[in-house]
Amino acid sequence: MGLKEEFEEYAEKAKTLPENTSNENKLSLYALYKQATVGPVNTDRPGFFNMRERVKWDAWKAVEGKSKEEAMSDYITKVKQLQEEAATASA
Repeated sequence: MGLKEEFEEYAEKAKTLPENTSNENKLSLYALYKQATVGPVNTDRPGFFNMRERVKWDAWKAVEGKSKEEAMSDYITKVKQLQEEAATASA
């Protein structure tokens, strides 16, 4: 299985992470996903009154230096880590 296929598989698995996954972890996944699928930030930073989108934009901007492949690999690793944490917490 190639990196892109594995990434797509883990993008689906990420949708099944528990509701109590921290916002910090969700932001990290969002940023890596955007970097892997879109590449570097290609929009202006949202305004001050749109805090939710602004925080997401900032998270994406923070991983801007990663290649698409590196972002895919980091995304897969992060989903695996969160799945393990969820399994341990529910055991």
